Amino acid sequence: RAYMDKYKGKTIGLIGTNKAMNTKNIKTLGALKSSGYQTKSIKDELRDNLKVKIKEGKKAFEGIHGYDYTVIPELERAILSKHNINLLGLRGQAKTRLARLMVNLLDEWIPVVEGSEINDDPLNPISRYAQEKIDKEGDETPIEWMHREDRFFEKLATPDVTVADLIGDVDPIKAANLRLSYADDRVIHYGMIPRANRSIFVINELPDLQARIQVALFNILQEGDIQIRGFKLRLPLDMQFVFTANPEDYTNRGSIVTPLKDRIGSQILTHYPQNIDIAKTITAQEAKKDGRQEDTIKVPELAKDLLEQISFEARDSEYIDHKSGVSARMSITAFENLLSTAERRILKTGSEETTLRFGDFLGVIPAITGKVELVYEGEQEGAAFVAMELIGAAVKTLFPEYFPKIEKLQKPDATTPYDDLVEWFFESSGFELPDDLSDSEYKEQLDSIEPLNELIQKYQPNIETSDKYFMKEFLLWALVEHKKLSKQRFSKGLKFKDLYGSYISGL
Repeated sequence: RAYMDKYKGKTIGLIGTNKAMNTKNIKTLGALKSSGYQTKSIKDELRDNLKVKIKEGKKAFEGIHGYDYTVIPELERAILSKHNINLLGLRGQAKTRLARLMVNLLDEWIPVVEGSEINDDPLNPISRYAQEKIDKEGDETPIEWMHREDRFFEKLATPDVTVADLIGDVDPIKAANLRLSYADDRVIHYGMIPRANRSIFVINELPDLQARIQVALFNILQEGDIQIRGFKLRLPLDMQFVFTANPEDYTNRGSIVTPLKDRIGSQILTHYPQNIDIAKTITAQEAKKDGRQEDTIKVPELAKDLLEQISFEARDSEYIDHKSGVSARMSITAFENLLSTAERRILKTGSEETTLRFGDFLGVIPAITGKVELVYEGEQEGAAFVAMELIGAAVKTLFPEYFPKIEKLQKPDATTPYDDLVEWFFESSGFELPDDLSDSEYKEQLDSIEPLNELIQKYQPNIETSDKYFMKEFLLWALVEHKKLSKQRFSKGLKFKDLYGSYISGL
């Protein structure tokens, strides 16, 4: 107490020499004082370092896309206001990623009293251990340096989390070893929050935390008081709290109690990517691609657009629960499956390289079915059916960007650009595309449909040769979705047929 009174009122701020200081040479409290080092609160660290980045025009949250004009400005304002923060949004919206990136706004190194359980500041100790150590050893008190990467703590809120986990409890083993009475505060074993002193502490899925546990956070957020088994400890913890929550949790599982919400300075709403270009950037950044896949598999730009459009269609689908959301992870894992489907074909055919085919999209179905929550109608149809519906909807949405639109209603004698192609299928017995064709066989098969070649030449004359065959398949799938052709899956691949030809020929 005498030591805290001695330094009470001192200027708190990080002087310029702190960042350039050679921390390895400072190992005692006396040397730290002589260096001119001055401490600051973690919220001041975040605020001051963010101010520098904003002034220099640097990004504070690298690797986050689509939030430049929405979430990130709000997050920066909350940090400048020194608020505790709640990130509210559906799954897969980079809430935890944002919290982890806040570590980069901390000072690289801070001093702590050696052996302190709660990262005591040598110039402002708050624990009994650190205060007694400094009273006893004075300027010879040893210190150690803590890197910012060690100043991030994270806890997933689950119904079995206890007050002891987060705040602490009496440790009978410690009491026995030290021969102390349970009335002595030295028998306390600190929980995760005190041990995260001077750090960023993230509680994910806050509404899942039981109400009585949320109540235990009140004083920590506001006054710094901690109560453990009757001990009332005045520990002015220096922390930056970040909470994440899903709106679905408010109705389905739990809620954030009102007094706790009142103590959280800023609530920031996150969202999904607002266009395909942003979604593609995120997928390309996050997908775990093998280097050999990048070298041997060419992915047409249309395939990337189509993959992202599937997620956009899922978020509007009548078969999928909108409250649950469709995570960005669906596109990421689907892209990984897409590449692996093409890679498997390379291995089976003995080829050295290949271009992604539209038929490879059948390989992404497992990535879709595991990532969506179906409503009753979706459950009745089945997850695989819903996945195929999403692929078909994505095809229909993108089709008008490349070819003339197919109208639902038209006069019986009206002609369309696709009449010759439909007639070709009417006169043939069907067209098969096995999954494991070599690239030369695959191209030969598609080149055999002359009206298809003419349509590509007319409406996509500048397309790259390597992408042309994916575009041909795309056109065939689009005609299926618009009920101009039929498509059947057989054991080795796909078969395209005229919609009514087989029925008429049977008659």
